[in-house]
Amino acid sequence: MESLSVALGSRSYPIHIGAGILGTSALYTPYLAGSAAIVTNEVVAPLYLDRVRQALESAGARVTRIVVPDGEQAKGWQTLERVFDALLAARCGRDTLLVALGGGVVGDLAGFAAAVYQRGIAFVQVPTTLLAQVDSSVGGKTAINHPRGKNMIGAFHQPRAVIADLATLDTLPERELRAGLAEVIKHGAALDRAFFGWLEQNIEKLLARERGALTHAVRRSCELKAAIVAADEREAGPRALLNLGHTFAHAIEAGSGYGAWLHGEAVAAGMVMAAELSRLLKLIGSDDVARVRTLISRAGLPVKGPPLALDEMLALMAVDKKAAKGELRFVLLERLGSASMRGGVDEPLVRAAIVAAAQ
Repeated sequence: MESLSVALGSRSYPIHIGAGILGTSALYTPYLAGSAAIVTNEVVAPLYLDRVRQALESAGARVTRIVVPDGEQAKGWQTLERVFDALLAARCGRDTLLVALGGGVVGDLAGFAAAVYQRGIAFVQVPTTLLAQVDSSVGGKTAINHPRGKNMIGAFHQPRAVIADLATLDTLPERELRAGLAEVIKHGAALDRAFFGWLEQNIEKLLARERGALTHAVRRSCELKAAIVAADEREAGPRALLNLGHTFAHAIEAGSGYGAWLHGEAVAAGMVMAAELSRLLKLIGSDDVARVRTLISRAGLPVKGPPLALDEMLALMAVDKKAAKGELRFVLLERLGSASMRGGVDEPLVRAAIVAAAQ
């Protein structure tokens, strides 16, 4: 196991990365004050719930198990109420440690529940998908969806620790693995040109789940995200650069019906749209767009969005959280490995980028 830190002063926390570590009691003990509650879903529960429960019980905790439906469509008020009902029925107090065991949906949902239950309780992220390990479990962004937009109801609430068990990737469906690679590619494209080059050289190893390649990809992604979060916890500036492709992606997810496209699939198509928009603004050349498109395609991810009407895409993008003073802002590529936030982009160029990405 290796560990790195998200440096946030008194709220700093470790990210533990290793294989077979989610059942290690010592990783939870520092945050236990009595009871614990595990939030997971119907797919993950049969695989890992008992192992985490035993780890918590051996550390002396009284454990409540909360199993919610699987899928993005479950990330809403109704499921959140189920979590609250279970916590209240078990008489979980403010000293309860909530453990989010699952992918990004579980992490977002359980993290938001922890943020608001009795005005905030501690929680630990135990991500079991590649996407959650490299992105959503780190940084304290928690949320549920609204029919008009993804992650529109939420809070910043940092975990006490992240326990990324690489062995859970062995049971991950192929489609979920590929979706996670979209966020890995995003980190390289937006923040680290050398890492992007490494991905070009090693994408087949990642698809084959070679442990060494996966360890490097998870560690480097977490290093990049931890540094950004430490510098800008609440997304007032550089943290927004982590959203490369996401303005388009969230519109794809909402317009297609949550769950039809996995988040990583939408991010992949959104990155191509962002790269095309960067080209139209003369920030990057067609060669860099081709490199982004080719790597995404080699990862088995979509480079074209769904057949949504342009007007519908633009209407859904209008509620993006990065908008300021009613104006859409985009994360764009200045060059591979370096992104920036741009506002004032003319709508015809945005339309042209979406069309170009579909060619």
